[in-house]
Amino acid sequence: MTYIIKLFLILLIQTSMTIYNFNSDSQKTDWYILDDVVMGGRSNGTFTINNYGNGVFKGMVSLENNGGFSSVRHTCESKNANGFTGFEIRIKGDGNPYQFRVKLDKNDRYSYAATFKTSGNWETIKIDFADMPAVFRGRELGLPHFPGEKIEEIGFLIGNKKPQKFQLEIDSIVLIK
Repeated sequence: MTYIIKLFLILLIQTSMTIYNFNSDSQKTDWYILDDVVMGGRSNGTFTINNYGNGVFKGMVSLENNGGFSSVRHTCESKNANGFTGFEIRIKGDGNPYQFRVKLDKNDRYSYAATFKTSGNWETIKIDFADMPAVFRGRELGLPHFPGEKIEEIGFLIGNKKPQKFQLEIDSIVLIK
């Protein structure tokens, strides 16, 4: 009983929870690429861990064969997101806009997504759950926005309707209150 009370108090006062923190022990196999090639496109994304221990998502988006996107995803053990209100992402982009995506259930066909701009410098991006509509193939579904119940998959996507090189360096993804 004491254990349950302590656990409840920890969860009550916990102001953040790390979903993924890159470091020198991070494995690139924790993440996988999903490009438009699944639909016949020709975009090509890669994912590596650099010498600083950060994740690096980079490549080329192509519009050939009705393509136009590249994404990197991480399937995680189910994380309880109750009591949190958003995400804090520490990244260094290349000036392009990207989407941060989340799935309640890794088997869902749709994601909850928020677009953010990058500056070319290290920055911390804050995204509220209320700003994450349900999307599928680039279209909003008219469902309620991300409810923040649980998380089984996170990821990043670039698809700006133009051919382009891209690079996004990722340090951490954290749930915040």
